[in-house]
Amino acid sequence: MNCDFTFKDNYDFEDLVAIVKLLRSENGCAWDREQTHKSMRKDFIEEVYEAIEAIDTEDKTLLTEELGDVLLQVVFHSRIAEENGDFDINDVADGICKKLIHRHPHVFGDVKVKDSAEILENWGEIKKKEKRQTTPAKELDDVARSLPSLMRTQKIIKRGQKANVISKDNSFALAGLVKAVSEIEKKFESPDMESLSDLLYYAAMILQNNNIDGERLLYDRCEDIISHEKEKNMCS
Repeated sequence: MNCDFTFKDNYDFEDLVAIVKLLRSENGCAWDREQTHKSMRKDFIEEVYEAIEAIDTEDKTLLTEELGDVLLQVVFHSRIAEENGDFDINDVADGICKKLIHRHPHVFGDVKVKDSAEILENWGEIKKKEKRQTTPAKELDDVARSLPSLMRTQKIIKRGQKANVISKDNSFALAGLVKAVSEIEKKFESPDMESLSDLLYYAAMILQNNNIDGERLLYDRCEDIISHEKEKNMCS
């Protein structure tokens, strides 16, 4: 047992930082020392999704646990960065504090707003300046490539529509969808990738035009399919 560690009935954030530092030390854990930003990339994604599932199931106990796993990822990556001389957990906290202050001028400044819609509008404009998004191409390119494809597509469409480089017309999206279906029908046994891609894209455009969360919609559809199959098994 490591003599530098003190057991407690309750631990706080500083204890978490200290534990991760210990795990990464020579007196800690060999596996933890071997980890890098890239080796933990998949784990970070999985932990976030597990936290989302806890939110969806409204399980408060599970959410507490899963948020802890997400927090561990933040602290662990910050520790790796500190060892590399890049930044530490205090830099991470400092950065997000400054971002929140800067993006809430109606709270920390003299800006007046009338509703949440105006707050979001201001947030978007401030973010564009921060990211130096001076062209529509830069705005679209800044949408994270690591997002689930449907979520990323809708976000790109939303930004493109705001910049007037992507159509907001539902009839345009529907025409594209119908054309894609027609092309797929012609080669039903072996549809080409472009037609399938168009099918998904124009469906995403219709979802975005109607402010529908496609990820959530597809999630609910999958749950319906699973529930239906469970009911069939119960009745058989």
